[in-house]
Amino acid sequence: MARAALTRILEPGDETAGRWLREMGPESLWRALSGDAAPPKGASATKVEGLRLRAARASGPGADLAAVAALGGRFISPGDEEWPRQLDDLGDGRPIGLWVRGPANLRLWALRSVAVVGARACTDYGAHLAATLGAGLADRGWTVVSGAAYGVDGAAHRGALAADGATVAVLASGVDYAYPRGHTELIGRIAEQGLLVAELPPGDHPTRSRFVQRNRVIAALTRGTVVVEAELRSGSLVTARRALALGRFTMGMPGPVTSGLSAGVHQLLRGEALVVTHADEVVELVGSIGDLAPERRGPTLTRDLLDPVATRVLEALPARGGTDTAHLARESGTPRDITQGKLLELQSLGFVQKCGGGWELARRAESAGAFRRGGT
Repeated sequence: MARAALTRILEPGDETAGRWLREMGPESLWRALSGDAAPPKGASATKVEGLRLRAARASGPGADLAAVAALGGRFISPGDEEWPRQLDDLGDGRPIGLWVRGPANLRLWALRSVAVVGARACTDYGAHLAATLGAGLADRGWTVVSGAAYGVDGAAHRGALAADGATVAVLASGVDYAYPRGHTELIGRIAEQGLLVAELPPGDHPTRSRFVQRNRVIAALTRGTVVVEAELRSGSLVTARRALALGRFTMGMPGPVTSGLSAGVHQLLRGEALVVTHADEVVELVGSIGDLAPERRGPTLTRDLLDPVATRVLEALPARGGTDTAHLARESGTPRDITQGKLLELQSLGFVQKCGGGWELARRAESAGAFRRGGT
């Protein structure tokens, strides 16, 4: 109850208040800030006065707990069974508690989770990458975590939902306050199929600083963070660098070098972030030993299977017209009898054909873009 009450008074990420909470405990800190006890040791009078004004305005945690319960939600605290213990890595910046809305268990979902973040004003390319990545991670049993914002965030959530997968939206407002308003339907779907998570109590609205502090929760909650598109000055880079500082995997999906919306990602990749292009590559990094991405390579062509001698004979043929076996033997550096055998082999494979008393490239091979001697 004390922790729920404190979320109405303290701002997310306030490390000074987090130290008070650690030293005094939630009940003593609540009494100190509500004016029923002496203020925290070493606290400035100005800060205490401001927090006590907030405490006086608050109606108590009962109303907030009832409001979230009416939505099918709950309030969880450090030490609860559902509390994700990786959030403790934030130290004094750890959330006081979390308001959660949705049927799933947050701790269990967070054990296999990846953050997908990026530009709000993303390109079609960025939206496609985010949606594909969200669906790919969901298909592989991973939870997609993001901030429900426009652009990359929304695309990642939609990709996971389309794959009937798990997704968590960490909000910079109360879990009953849909922001941005244009994502009211999406946030409602996440509440039904996934989870909404917030540090702020029901009814609280987002601010610029709350968005920044929300990012630290996204970074700490997940095994790794993928940035899809981001400008040089971007909140997504804040999330990525916080993930890096916490020892999480930090990844980026590259874009066109001419795109300002990928400039921040490319700067990140020049540092300690890793390039990923597909969900398999993300899982290889954040998953267990043996979760290897399949090798990706181009198609195998028939000429790739030729032995070196047959390849030399084939390359000795002129691009236009024909020539005889003796000439091909000299050009390929192969004895005449072996050259003749390789030509018959190449004929059976459709690479060459007879022309009078000599040989030429088969028309089928030519039309398919057969090798031209001296170039491509």
